[in-house]
Amino acid sequence: MKKFRRYLALTVWVSAIALMFVACENDLDVKQVYSFSLETMPVQKKITNGETAEIRCMLLREGDYDQARYYIRYFQPDGKGELRMDDGTIFAPNDLYPLDRMVFRLYYTSHCADQQVIDVYIQDNYGQVVSASFSFQNDGKDDTEDE
Repeated sequence: MKKFRRYLALTVWVSAIALMFVACENDLDVKQVYSFSLETMPVQKKITNGETAEIRCMLLREGDYDQARYYIRYFQPDGKGELRMDDGTIFAPNDLYPLDRMVFRLYYTSHCADQQVIDVYIQDNYGQVVSASFSFQNDGKDDTEDE
């Protein structure tokens, strides 16, 4: 009877260990891709040639994954101007730049008297993209009006 108890105890112990290994999976389900959005403060609608408009931006993320990387680019379908980051980086249209913070400012400087539109795109290293479009109208002032 003692042998049977030992055998039974050993069998239960081995079975418990085997179930523990079978029940555990090696793949840990870690969510890496979180949606995000680009929020901006209201931006002026009128601008003159040479004037600079400030665009205050904040990236809002659904979750926080430390391996997520963000990038910024812009395209200007109408008008002519220059877009730069608050750290002084001047963007070339449609080039991709790393975005290392969630709160930042963009500065758009007009180089024409026509209607101007810029489209700003933020993308992450998982292929998700959000965008915002900003439109500026010439406020009707001409450089020759002062004469």
